[in-house]
Amino acid sequence: MEDPILSSSSSPYELLFHALSLIPLRHYLIALFFLWCVFFYNFVEFHFLGDIVLKYFRCNVNLTYHPDSPLYHGLVSRCRILHGRYVATPWLASPHLQTCFLNFHGLPPVFSYRRQLFRISDGGTIALDWLTNSDVLDGAAVHDQKEITKEDTTPIAVIIPGLTSDSSSPYLKHLAYGTAKTGWNVVISNHRGLGGVSVTSDCFYNAGYTEDIRVVLGYLQQKYPMAPLFAIGTSIGANILVKYLGEEGEKTPLRGAVAICSPWDLLIGDRFICRKFKQKLYDRALTIGLQGYAQLHEPQYSRLANWEGIKKSRSIRDFDNHATCHVGKFETVDTFYRKSSSTQYVGNVAVPLLCISALDDPLCTKEAIPWDECRANKNIVLATTKHGGHLAFFEGLTGSSLWWVRASNEFLGALSCSRYMHIQKIQERSTSASEKQEPSINEGPYLNIAEDGLVAAVKYEQGTNTTPSEEATLPSNQSGLKPENGVKKRSFNELCRQTKRSIWWLGYIGVIAGFPVLGLLINYLFRKKQRPPSNS
Repeated sequence: MEDPILSSSSSPYELLFHALSLIPLRHYLIALFFLWCVFFYNFVEFHFLGDIVLKYFRCNVNLTYHPDSPLYHGLVSRCRILHGRYVATPWLASPHLQTCFLNFHGLPPVFSYRRQLFRISDGGTIALDWLTNSDVLDGAAVHDQKEITKEDTTPIAVIIPGLTSDSSSPYLKHLAYGTAKTGWNVVISNHRGLGGVSVTSDCFYNAGYTEDIRVVLGYLQQKYPMAPLFAIGTSIGANILVKYLGEEGEKTPLRGAVAICSPWDLLIGDRFICRKFKQKLYDRALTIGLQGYAQLHEPQYSRLANWEGIKKSRSIRDFDNHATCHVGKFETVDTFYRKSSSTQYVGNVAVPLLCISALDDPLCTKEAIPWDECRANKNIVLATTKHGGHLAFFEGLTGSSLWWVRASNEFLGALSCSRYMHIQKIQERSTSASEKQEPSINEGPYLNIAEDGLVAAVKYEQGTNTTPSEEATLPSNQSGLKPENGVKKRSFNELCRQTKRSIWWLGYIGVIAGFPVLGLLINYLFRKKQRPPSNS
């Protein structure tokens, strides 16, 4: 008997529907799950399969540097991690998964900081969170309350956080703990209004504000003159660091620095973060964080900025338009982005600088990386990886460590033991003792302002007759000698090197100018000897 459905009068669509109805439901569920996996794999930009197949071709670290760079040939060429490969944690093989996991959990080590509140001359307050090498013993963080002395020669790593980040952020805990484990002392310079500290002045930080880090470094240099200073900037903190290095040039007290995932050009970054749906999600998330920061300091923002516009902001650009431009006195948002971008300062960097960026960074696009500028500066080495996300770079099966933390520690450790460290050029000062300003005796730290405008955080030390303003002009010493003897010896050597050519010129001029006088003297003596004796 002929099936009525399969008769010649049945339409093709009826036949197709009948055929599909014969397929079991579980097969549809399997196909739907497979399609969802393919969509999810592409949407979050998974690269797990690519890492397995092309591990030895796609995971190399690419280094960009000047062909004649002594920093690379003498130091970075020996760094094993920078010449190795970065392979992401298999279950986090996606820039978006890495970035989100880092911000929501990140598996940070457990420890506590020692807090120091630092007051700035304009009335602002910065929280300095310390983690010393003595605080970290046998894999566990302990506190023996051992203070850092003025004669301590242990290197100090100053960390500059990213946007709306403070010392409690997971990636900063990874960095602080890993650096302290290598034998260093670490201090995180939290931005104003972050780290649980109120804003105590009308000045707020922004992506290009370098004055805070300048004052903090001056204070640390004066208080710990024997300890070499290094800096690590992350995200917006990296932009601030590179901009500061370009502004200071040879005058910075830093011996070396590392910039991690810098946005480089804020104008390009602004265009990028509004381009695709995924980037708009990040933009919205960061805006919510900025609005939360503004709500903590509503009295100041409501008085200095457009508070209603801040509450209605839907993007970082909106927030900068209603808040940053008003507080920072910028004409437009684009003006703020142009003036605050660190790209234009790369050529002036005079200290050894390692820059690390991921090409798949979902927040800081690779389009903004200044490849040519980094290649033209002999003091910079740029390390880029194909994957890593934003400040993530999880590695290992458990994802308990960050690759860039190990790479930074290796670079700074090698730099601190090498001859490639930067030596600060101290400008000559001619100030009399009567003109020096004596700081008021308050609870330290406090500020001393010299005549040339140098702002240095100072503190009187017991058992010395040297004033803080005099100590601020002395160069730091690395030789391990006693502070006063080492500083005097080094100052004399630097003076000899700087005035060597001038001394030779003065000697030459003196000899030439002295010949006529010498001739007159010889002529006078000769005539006196030849003069006949007078008859009495």
